[in-house]
Amino acid sequence: MDRTSRQADWVIRSLPLITLYLTERCNSRCVSCDYWRHGRADMTPASVARLLPELHALGTRTVLISGGEPLIHPQWLEIARTLRVADLELWLLTSGLSLLKHARAAAELFERITVSLDGADRTTYEAIRGLDAFDNVCAGIRAAAGAGVQVGIRVTVQRRNYHALSALVALARNAGAQQISFLAADVLSHDAFGRAADYVADIALRAGDLGAFARVLDGLERDHARDFESGFIAESPLKLRRLWQYYAATCGQGEYPPTRCNAPEFSAVVEATGRIDPCFFIRGPADSADGSGLQRALNDEPLMRLRGDIRAGRRPECTTCVCSMWRDPDTFALAPPRAPVRARMQSAC
Repeated sequence: MDRTSRQADWVIRSLPLITLYLTERCNSRCVSCDYWRHGRADMTPASVARLLPELHALGTRTVLISGGEPLIHPQWLEIARTLRVADLELWLLTSGLSLLKHARAAAELFERITVSLDGADRTTYEAIRGLDAFDNVCAGIRAAAGAGVQVGIRVTVQRRNYHALSALVALARNAGAQQISFLAADVLSHDAFGRAADYVADIALRAGDLGAFARVLDGLERDHARDFESGFIAESPLKLRRLWQYYAATCGQGEYPPTRCNAPEFSAVVEATGRIDPCFFIRGPADSADGSGLQRALNDEPLMRLRGDIRAGRRPECTTCVCSMWRDPDTFALAPPRAPVRARMQSAC
């Protein structure tokens, strides 16, 4: 196959899912992220409005609103309404710090909300998130769920909280969430989460934690069989074992779990600066933010070449990825089905 034929395979003709980082700023102080230290840029309502014809042409159906913390953007409500009027399905990813204040408005605009909650108690939450805001976040989850929107909780499993997975499942249920999902903490990416060049975070499990973590997973599978069966816990017990395998690999005790991902071929990330990335963990070319338009940037040589490298396994970030996504290429051009909650929650990081 010649170069031209290969590049034709990398052209984006359909984009069912797009992620918009409304802002680089954040009101959390997380140990795993640097947005709160260095974030400055905000996406403008005008820039979002300019995207709409292109999203329509690309068949986009779902917009994941993220950041930074999107609910601190002063015009998040205007932006969400603009997207909603355009008949796009909206999904909010939030730290939850401002959710109590905006629960009713968010419930009216977003079809689902995922709240990052990494502690089952005030002490653990503050140690990871840097703020004494546990009660406020839980109240926001209850308020949003009470307003009728589907709320999920996502836990980034790390050394400070791996022992409390069962308690987190109980917390999610008591707070009115409809699902809880567990993800390993990304400890190897240098471009994700607004991290600066000097970023250092001691959050990975250590070799001495692995035995205890295996017992925690055994207990979770034994004591929460119904939660796995119903999909309240999004991952299967087997998939959760991949978290153990990931941390064993970071300790030099085995290989990283294999990944299967074609997310850059059916989705993209637009940063608050306008830069276009193929996924959460790999940044796109700097000139993709030149204002030339989404479709042109996606199918310019630099991003097509980057997608080709990802597909061919030439990007080391993919080997150690904590959040891979796969979708049947035959469905790229189709509008996403109204999937059950379980499938929806597993479809993005």
